[in-house]
Amino acid sequence: MRYRDREHAGLVLAELVAVEADLGADPLVLGLVRGGVPVAAALAGALRLPLDALVVRKLGVPGAPEVAFGALGPAGVRVINDDIAIHLDDREMAAVEHREAVELVRREELYRAGRPAPELKGRTALIVDDGLATGATARAAVAVARLLGADRVLVAAPVGSPEAVDLVAGEADGVVCPEVPARFMAVGLSYADFGQVPDTEVLRLLAG
Repeated sequence: MRYRDREHAGLVLAELVAVEADLGADPLVLGLVRGGVPVAAALAGALRLPLDALVVRKLGVPGAPEVAFGALGPAGVRVINDDIAIHLDDREMAAVEHREAVELVRREELYRAGRPAPELKGRTALIVDDGLATGATARAAVAVARLLGADRVLVAAPVGSPEAVDLVAGEADGVVCPEVPARFMAVGLSYADFGQVPDTEVLRLLAG
């Protein structure tokens, strides 16, 4: 156990990002909705950086939703983890994708409230999540940031599996992850408090 809660994790992560990451000019912190937003808000506050949210939906394995076979993002971004998806039924995966696509649209409308997508052209996008289990969600977020024109895309998370960190590092321009346990079990095991983050909390943090 390393972190009291997501806010504490964000403060710890901020110290490491300040030392290890080349943020370039005019960086923007993008918290992955929902669990990544409290981490991102604490990090952005500590480093005095602007904060926004990025909606990406994990595609959970039926019966084991904490395991991702892929992820969806805005603008039609779809990332599939072939090592997991190959063992699943196509109809089951299609049902999950449909459900998560509907939820993605709902959350985009809720959190953006009519605001346009973040302006990333000429900027560094610093994507923040509360952990990297399979890496599928972060990989989708990287793809979205590149579609939005980011010059550089960095990913920061307080904890991650070795496999996920390697996958994300292959697609991002840099990854900051202080905890990479060899026997990774679940993101929540690194937190004393890993409760669900309600929409109201996300909206409060985004409002500053």
